[in-house]
Amino acid sequence: MNFRGVVLDVDGTVVRGDEPIPGAREGLDALAAAGVTRVFVSNNPTKPPEAYVDRFAGVGLEVSPEEVITAGSVTARYLREERPDDDLFVVGAPGLVDILTDAGLSVVDADDDPDALVASIDHEFDYDAMCQALWTLSDDDVGFVGTDPDVVIPAVGRDVPGSGAVINAIAGVAEREPDAVLGKPSETAREMALERLGVPAESVLVVGDRLDTDIALGERAGMTTALVKTGVTDDDTLAASSITPDYVLDSLGEVGRLLEEET
Repeated sequence: MNFRGVVLDVDGTVVRGDEPIPGAREGLDALAAAGVTRVFVSNNPTKPPEAYVDRFAGVGLEVSPEEVITAGSVTARYLREERPDDDLFVVGAPGLVDILTDAGLSVVDADDDPDALVASIDHEFDYDAMCQALWTLSDDDVGFVGTDPDVVIPAVGRDVPGSGAVINAIAGVAEREPDAVLGKPSETAREMALERLGVPAESVLVVGDRLDTDIALGERAGMTTALVKTGVTDDDTLAASSITPDYVLDSLGEVGRLLEEET
């Protein structure tokens, strides 16, 4: 198979914090030389695609906004399609609120009778926010949406809690599961990635560091999957998982070898 498109994770695959991961540039160059169309899909719900242009530029990589999809943009698309007229109470970062309002969605306070609660990573998440979420979701008619399932996310030095930690905390106290969790590996994320690439799923390679998001996204869509060992997944986690990547690479830098094998 000659791959025509590639879905690339960002954190843990291309960068960690504001530092490039060794081998990332070589891998991206190999994909470009092979003429493979790329899209970067990040489960970061706090930044719009445009923010990644500057982030990648800071590590010497040139990327356009059209090549980036984030959990924030996936969530905005889902809500525009499924809940366009809802008033949304957001437990999340200001950046997520900006993404949703820029998409024409209505964001309100918990006291304003919201139609749905959107939960996400929130560095100021506290007991009061937990109470507001509990009281909001005590009404079964109120929708419950999570931006992405990442319980921990790669950061410089050590991993830190992500959106999944906040979503799970709210789900636990409210005793109800979210109606939808967006980002990877959701159907909405898969649809958006394939639309951007413009090629069939069977000709797409997915490269990422996380089994339950990156590899699961590709597996569900019939894409070829490659796990890189530069992020959150170690050998023990891989051995214990029911999700099996087609390839395991030490880093994105080995993707050139994979392309040669598949040619």
